[in-house]
Amino acid sequence: MSFLSRLSNDPLYQRGEPRRPAELEDESVIISPDTRREKRLPPGQSRTRKWPVLDAHGTPEIDLATWAFAVDGLVEQPLQWSLDEFMQLPAVKVYADFHCVTRWSRLDNVWSGVSTREVARLSGMKAEARFVLAFGYDNGWTTNLPLEYFLAEDSLFAWSHDGQPIPPEHGGPVRLIVPQLYAWKSAKWVKGIRFLAEDEAGFWEEGGYHMRGVPWNGGDGERFRWT
Repeated sequence: MSFLSRLSNDPLYQRGEPRRPAELEDESVIISPDTRREKRLPPGQSRTRKWPVLDAHGTPEIDLATWAFAVDGLVEQPLQWSLDEFMQLPAVKVYADFHCVTRWSRLDNVWSGVSTREVARLSGMKAEARFVLAFGYDNGWTTNLPLEYFLAEDSLFAWSHDGQPIPPEHGGPVRLIVPQLYAWKSAKWVKGIRFLAEDEAGFWEEGGYHMRGVPWNGGDGERFRWT
């Protein structure tokens, strides 16, 4: 099969130009603020029409019947949901761009899932919480986020991408999406979060990635802790 034939058979390949937020027909969709920028590619980034697969350990095998999502740390009420229970929570849609620290950006994505704000509300997040540590099903993988980005209006725990269930290789059944940070902060195969008063480095952060990871900051984005 030729390269062009493979592209034509890839349902995730983007053939057109990215929409502007004003072109969306669904008025209920939350618009990520970075999609309103005149130039939507952060410094050092290039647009991809594909959706590359990147991870630390490969796609884990997850039993959907026993899948669980837990919330603990600085909360009034630690919580845990099964997949069916989690998908019964109030849902939102978010229109956002997706920027990988490896210098590709996938523009024009619609995610559906549970707002991070809803999870914080249901668990009774305490006032002293300042950071979040997200846990993945892949060999104890973690990543850390400042609370202000985790609780941004466009952040969510997504189970759907562009109207379809998120494929396992892209983090399904549920992945964290934090559009205003680099994509490694959008934990694949997420299984829980912990609210913290102090920041705690995750897997890639321990290896030198930035503790925050804003693509638009500085001359080349917040990619690494040490330059």
